[in-house]
Amino acid sequence: MKLQRTLPLLLLLALLAGCGTSSQPSALTAEERTQLYQTAIESARDAEMNEAIGILTDAGDDMADVIFELLGVTAADMSAFALSVSPMNIKAYGIAAMICYPAAGKSDAVLEGLNAFIDRQKQSFEQYLADQYEIAGNARLETLEDGTILLVMCEDQDAVFDAIRDTIEGAA
Repeated sequence: MKLQRTLPLLLLLALLAGCGTSSQPSALTAEERTQLYQTAIESARDAEMNEAIGILTDAGDDMADVIFELLGVTAADMSAFALSVSPMNIKAYGIAAMICYPAAGKSDAVLEGLNAFIDRQKQSFEQYLADQYEIAGNARLETLEDGTILLVMCEDQDAVFDAIRDTIEGAA
């Protein structure tokens, strides 16, 4: 039961995404921003979820290509990211934190990819698991003040979203 709660939260964390569109340069390096995102995700979920669903922070990771394809983004779209997605289609779960600066209009590409991910999750669960369909339908995808695009899709998405946002904005 706790694993089922954990998987959606992890997916939500995998979808926490950011693209810088601010005219102000970030005071954080890409490495610092990646660490900030990872910390924000870990802090927003319980120990069981942190143990059950990892956080991708390196494009060289074995699962990176699979996660990027699932989310509809590429490593080139982001200068920093932390992603946590349920690889099994039993939970509507995703959280992603990605930062990309406005070069070549990457913020639109990231938003399009994440919106498509939300739509695919809703379609997957529409006739399958009503509770997971509702979670996918309630996903939050917003651009924060610093340009971070944050996607949260899990149980208690509003609380998780607020916790992650507060951590990111508190570091600015």
